Amino acid sequence: MKKKWLTDPSHSEIFFKVKHMVISTVTGEFTKFQGSIESDNDDLSNAKFDFSIEADSINTKITDRDNHLKSEDFFDVTHYPKLTFTSELGIKNNTITGLLTIKEVSKEITLDADFGGIIKDPWNNQRAGFEFTGKLNRKDFGLNWSQITEAGGLVVSNEIKLQINLEFIAQ
Repeated sequence: MKKKWLTDPSHSEIFFKVKHMVISTVTGEFTKFQGSIESDNDDLSNAKFDFSIEADSINTKITDRDNHLKSEDFFDVTHYPKLTFTSELGIKNNTITGLLTIKEVSKEITLDADFGGIIKDPWNNQRAGFEFTGKLNRKDFGLNWSQITEAGGLVVSNEIKLQINLEFIAQ
């Protein structure tokens, strides 16, 4: 029998890092998201993952930059309100491979996966924890805005590093 797990947003976070003008790194996060896992075993090795992020929840702590990221130059949140990730392969060899969709562009990505295990909390809920890390090329997903600095470097790097920490509660 399949068991369903849902993200606990108060114990989960999605961060990204991108190089700015080649010399520094900017960190941001998405603050609104939901995810689920379906699995028929307790090690979640064959789990199906479904995940969506509200693009409008992007936060880099700079309002002007956030508004630019929400614009047509990047996420175009008016026309593409969600980013999604699905995987039906489960976690294999400490990685998860699935389909990431941004602005209706879907590409397979593989992330490193650290399964923290399953515990029973003081309120008798089963919880599972994961850390996912990896990187992607933003231009693969139609996030093409770019400018060149005087020195010839990109204002915003094409490579985006991801750090995703998720806690799930069994339903």
